Amino acid sequence: MRIRFDRDTCIGMYQCVDEWAAFEKNLTDGKADLIDAEEVDDQVFELEVPADAAFEAEFAARVCPVDAIELYDDDGTQVV
Repeated sequence: MRIRFDRDTCIGMYQCVDEWAAFEKNLTDGKADLIDAEEVDDQVFELEVPADAAFEAEFAARVCPVDAIELYDDDGTQVV
């Protein structure tokens, strides 16, 4: 499972931070950061989700008020 985070779309509500420790507040930029993620496009970050964090990653994606977070299964199908 992979998570994809569009940081440019992020509006800094930090609800993802409350749901999964892989996100942290960046108060300087007023946006969240996805820790240790790879930047795959300008301001778009991806990270492999550990199996034991799938539930938290899904909740982080679901609570984002601007849909800046997407979750994909191992086949590349978007699940959130």
